[in-house]
Amino acid sequence: MQTSGIHIFTWANLSTILDVLIIWFVVYHLVILIRGTKAVQLAKGIVLIFIVRIIAGILQLHTTTWLIDQIVSWSVVGIIVIFQPEIRRGLEHLGRLPIFGGREESARDESIKFINELDKAIQYMSKRRIGALITVQQETGLEDYIETGIKLNADVTGELLINIFIPNTPLHDGAVIINKDHKIAVAAAYLPLSDNSMIPKRLGTRHRAAVGISEVTDAITIVVSEETGGVTITRNGRFLVDMTRDEYLKYLKAELVPKKNSNDKWYQKILRKLWKWGADR
Repeated sequence: MQTSGIHIFTWANLSTILDVLIIWFVVYHLVILIRGTKAVQLAKGIVLIFIVRIIAGILQLHTTTWLIDQIVSWSVVGIIVIFQPEIRRGLEHLGRLPIFGGREESARDESIKFINELDKAIQYMSKRRIGALITVQQETGLEDYIETGIKLNADVTGELLINIFIPNTPLHDGAVIINKDHKIAVAAAYLPLSDNSMIPKRLGTRHRAAVGISEVTDAITIVVSEETGGVTITRNGRFLVDMTRDEYLKYLKAELVPKKNSNDKWYQKILRKLWKWGADR
C-alpha cells in the first residue's frame, strides 16, 4: 500500500515564503527610512484609512466603502508626490549597495567631504592664528581620551570646528577627537604630553600633546599654531611641521580616502556598462 506524503518543499510553498520575506524586508526598510521624518504622521493617516476601509467592509457600509476605494485608487499619485524626499533617499540608498559598487564610491565621497571641512577650518584658523588640536581616530581606540572631554557627537563641519577653538570659549582649550565615523566625539579632551627631546623648543603644549597621542596610538593629529599659524601633522611618533596647504591635503587624502578598487566583480562591470548604455541613449 502506498502512502502519499505531504511535500513541504514545493515551489508553491517556497514562493509564498519568499513573497512574505520580500514584503517584510520592504516594509521594514520603509519604516527605517521614514522614521524621524514628517512622513511618519502621513503614514499613520494612511494606515488609519485602511483600517476604516476594513471596518466599513465588514459592516457593509457601502457608501463609506465606495468613497474610501476612490481615495485609495487615486492615492498612488498623491503618495509619490508626498513621499518624494523619502523615495529619493530610498533610491539613493539602493544605488549605494555593494552590487553596484556604490558603497565604495560613497565612502570615498564622504572622506573627501570630511577633508574639505577640515581644510576649511584649518585655513580659517591658520590665517588668524587661532590655536587648534584635532585628533582623527584610526584603528586604535581612543576611548580613554574621549572620556576626558565634553561629548558632542556632532557632524564635522568647518564652522563648528572654528567655533570650538575660538579663544576664551568653554571648549577651546584641549583637543577635538573625531571618531572613525567622522563624527566629533568630544571637545576639550586631554591628550598625553610627549617628553621626546627631538621636539623643537619653539613648539608648545599642543604640539607635545599631538606627538604624545601619536606615540601611543595610530591616530592622525592636526595642530594649528597660535603663534605662527603653522600646520603640523603627527602620526606614529613622527611629526611634519609647517606644512603648506597642498602638503597637508595630499597627506590627508593619502591616509584617509579609501583607495579605488580596480578589481570590480563581473556583475558590477555589467551593471556599469548597462548604466552607461542607458545614459548614452
